[in-house]
Amino acid sequence: MTEARLSRRGLVAAGFAGLAATAAPTVARAADCASRGTGDLGLVVERATGSLLLVETTGRTTLGRIEGLGDLSHASIVFDRSERFGFVFGRDGGLTKVDLLGASIVKRVVQGGNAIGGAISDDGRLVAVSNYAPGGVRVFDAETLEMVADVPAIDARGAASKTVGLVDLPFRRFAWSLLDGDEIWIGDFTDAKAPKLEKFTGIGRLPYDGVATSDGRWYVAGLFGEDALTRLDLWTDGAKPEKVLAGYGKGEQPLPVYKMPHMEGWGAAGNHLLIPAVGHHEVLVVDRDTFALVKTIPTHGQPVFCVARPDGRQVWVNYAHPHNDTVEVIDVPSLKVVHAFKPGPAVLHLEFTPRGHEVWISVRDENRIDIHETKTFTKIASLEAKSPSGIFFTPRAHRLGV
Repeated sequence: MTEARLSRRGLVAAGFAGLAATAAPTVARAADCASRGTGDLGLVVERATGSLLLVETTGRTTLGRIEGLGDLSHASIVFDRSERFGFVFGRDGGLTKVDLLGASIVKRVVQGGNAIGGAISDDGRLVAVSNYAPGGVRVFDAETLEMVADVPAIDARGAASKTVGLVDLPFRRFAWSLLDGDEIWIGDFTDAKAPKLEKFTGIGRLPYDGVATSDGRWYVAGLFGEDALTRLDLWTDGAKPEKVLAGYGKGEQPLPVYKMPHMEGWGAAGNHLLIPAVGHHEVLVVDRDTFALVKTIPTHGQPVFCVARPDGRQVWVNYAHPHNDTVEVIDVPSLKVVHAFKPGPAVLHLEFTPRGHEVWISVRDENRIDIHETKTFTKIASLEAKSPSGIFFTPRAHRLGV
């Protein structure tokens, strides 16, 4: 465990009056915590400085900065059921528990050498981390951050593999993919010290990421080694993985892939899933039940995130370098791009407020978060941030697979 430093500059006096300006506690005391709700709070990853910006969406203000979180170049965050604690997964293998009300780090452990995200169980008691090095999945007690399970990723050939696409499933289960081993594993952690594993082999070449649909029905692995996805039916006992969208890029010349699209950013809207195409300037529109390709939507660049507004009416899309200065908005009823604008260089992430009336956009190379109203697309505010990337709001605590 390493201590972290807390910057008090920018704290709102009324909201955090109990915090002493000269203190930097690793564990926040109850008396230090503001008496306020957590539903409008969020954390913005400041990737270049290893820090988090604590924000609130009602007043669109910055409440403080939490420092000392290590390498956040590919960081993601999940929240416990109370929305008070965030768990930050750093690229350097760091797992950090953050108290949003105390604006402080509760505990930080470096559990691996190179990590690639994580998940929290549906009961909020277990936090799982997916590792490139040493590979495998490690599971921790959410209260103490003590490790309760270590599951190496040894594939059917006996070789160690990187793990990717780790998501939570109902009833203390997690799913993940073996990047080098071409496998999907489902882990039941009802007894965390003796997890039960179900392994599916031959799923396709190089699964680079995975996602669970919001109803918990499907686990879908993206395949970098071929033009296809693999889906696994989680509701049917004995189901086998099946290829879907096979050959969706057939006959087209794939482009160099500058940044892999994030499957966590799929847009689910009505009967459709809107999915970034790998190596193509297009968004795939897929039937949500059959996973058949409905159509493709030409786009400004190679999509990274397709983020659906909570009501499903719009999907907002950002792009990989060298087209990452642009955001496009797809109207779901017409399945057409209806608006485009350029916030600035290196738009890395988009996050909607819980009911979708606003969207927050990180513009890394201009050290800024832009806030847009989503009916007219008008920019209504901006916040300063240090090389911002991921934006995570606390209502994520109540969604499956994020």
